[in-house]
Amino acid sequence: MIDKLLPVPIATAEAFHDAPLTAMYPEEREAVAAAVPQRQKEFGTVRGCARAALAELGVAPGPLLPGPDRAPSWPDGIVGAITHCTGYRAAAVARSSDMRAIGLDAEPNEPINDPGVIGLVTLPGERAQLPRLARLEPEICWDRLIFSAKESVYKAWYPLTHRWLGFEEAHLTLDPTDATFTARLLVPGPVVDGREITEFSGRWLVEAGLVVTAVVVPGVRNGG
Repeated sequence: MIDKLLPVPIATAEAFHDAPLTAMYPEEREAVAAAVPQRQKEFGTVRGCARAALAELGVAPGPLLPGPDRAPSWPDGIVGAITHCTGYRAAAVARSSDMRAIGLDAEPNEPINDPGVIGLVTLPGERAQLPRLARLEPEICWDRLIFSAKESVYKAWYPLTHRWLGFEEAHLTLDPTDATFTARLLVPGPVVDGREITEFSGRWLVEAGLVVTAVVVPGVRNGG
């Protein structure tokens, strides 16, 4: 499913069912030994996805342990992102010479029913888009899509800056004609290959009861 969102030379893998805990490396099992069984399963399965994607790039398998930011510590020369939600796990990886960063997020295609949460994760201008979008495609939970897109933006932002990016620090504009979005940064952006990034662009897909979003920051030889 996510291969529909991400361009070559990004490698992807996904799973709709969890792998057995025995599929994890001992170091990975140790990292989540204190977690509840469901957390252990999603941790192991999404890392299995990551290894499958890395294999497409010719990277030898090995443990993928969480770093200080809880994301996997990728092998040298690799960038990537993982995501997991109920019934779905996915990973996307690329060589850092091809892509500078990847953001990926999946959420259930269900509305955010708490107005307080909507107020925290969306800006007034973003909420103003929701009625029109709901009329165009009522089957899409647009508030959830905005949340997911901002999660993808953050996952692309963080490896480039190692700084927090709040929901209120990027303004999202959705284009339903081609299932794309643009996140305009409201704070100074990272400098990548000699230029400041002022916005991130991404794509979304609604399928199998899920909202999936992705952001890529290309390297110089891929148009960055």
